[in-house]
Amino acid sequence: MKIYFHLTLEGFTNCYVVVNDDPNVMEALIVDPGKISNEIIDQIENGGYKLTAVLITHNHTNHVRGLSTLDKIYSPTVYAADYEIKKSHSVVLHGDGTFTAAGLEINYFSVPGHTPDSMVYKIGDVIFTGDTLTSGIIGETTSQYSRKMLSSKIQEKIFSQTDRTVIMPGHGPPTTVLAEKQFNLDITGTNLSATAQKNDVLEHWKRSLEAAGD
Repeated sequence: MKIYFHLTLEGFTNCYVVVNDDPNVMEALIVDPGKISNEIIDQIENGGYKLTAVLITHNHTNHVRGLSTLDKIYSPTVYAADYEIKKSHSVVLHGDGTFTAAGLEINYFSVPGHTPDSMVYKIGDVIFTGDTLTSGIIGETTSQYSRKMLSSKIQEKIFSQTDRTVIMPGHGPPTTVLAEKQFNLDITGTNLSATAQKNDVLEHWKRSLEAAGD
């Protein structure tokens, strides 16, 4: 398995192309197609991959805008938890579970709070969190109730993964479960000065990037 990162400038959203380069498979999937660029299409076509799936973490425009482009070129199965983005080839997810796409086992977990339909996907030792969890902070919410629920679900379903699990968020740099347990300011509730918080977060990002590169 290989993961390719693509930045969508509209909303500075992360899009990921995940490929299974087993010669007997050669399939790909996309996580959060905010925008489908020529680079993404070339990566799929020149690599000889068949795009078989799209994983949607939540139904916000800057994460799903590229679906209309994909529909004109490919016929992937779209996995999401919102009926509004149901396509002719789609699966609406509920709760937690497992499915196989592109020859890869994919675990999914419902983590509401940022949005009711927020899903995270785990493939191997990598978890794609969308906007539920960004390096150093949790996703935006519209109420204290939603914030508490999101924090609880993150600790229950994401922090329960192994410490070395790499987190690929919908915005910003990658991180790890261990780094978030120690440094996520929204969950640890650490009362530090603004300067100390900034320094801790910068150090946390540095460690996360080093861990992701191991």
